[in-house]
Amino acid sequence: MAAKIQGFLFDLDGTLIDSMPHHHDAWVAWHARRGLSIDADAFFAATAGRSNDEILADMFPQASADERLAMAHEKETLYREIAAPKLALIAGAQAFVEQSLAAGIRLAVCTASTPENMALAFARYPIDRWVETVVSPADGLRGKPHPDIFLEAARRLGLEPARCIVFEDAPLGIEGARRAGMGAVALTTTLPTAAFAGFPNLLASAADFRTLDPLALTKEDHHA
Repeated sequence: MAAKIQGFLFDLDGTLIDSMPHHHDAWVAWHARRGLSIDADAFFAATAGRSNDEILADMFPQASADERLAMAHEKETLYREIAAPKLALIAGAQAFVEQSLAAGIRLAVCTASTPENMALAFARYPIDRWVETVVSPADGLRGKPHPDIFLEAARRLGLEPARCIVFEDAPLGIEGARRAGMGAVALTTTLPTAAFAGFPNLLASAADFRTLDPLALTKEDHHA
């Protein structure tokens, strides 16, 4: 059954803000500090959209929660040091958001980012004022590919999941949207279009927001 789209749920890192190169550099530096090797491309594909605690629990299964918290804090401190002077919006993001708001579309941010990293982004750009709600693992929810963050955003907006479209730059995020019963648009800011092949909920892919039309996305018939 076709559902009229009424909500857009945006990932933050790599989707609204061009932060993934800075996260990449921070993880590489973090591994180097420990004398650990890293295949950065494979690491991103396996971890983008997951919370730091989930990533580190897989990497260090014997580590305590406090040890994982300390490791995550160090990595995110590195990220903020790298990103602070040069964090930028993804091309066309602000115009797309403004067009969406003008059309009466309900907006939310659904991110695995930490509160400190969100604060950095929101201090530079008023993203938190563009949307009605921001949902993250800080709310006690599991990270992507679990659907929790997307389902909670839909609940807060008062929308059925099938009436929402997710915007993501990571396959785990597209998978999370699929599990939530939502269509998704892939931003190829970090990975090529081929990385998103095979997802039945993928509605479109684009290099950035400049070629995307919010009205076209809401008028098309999307099937839950």
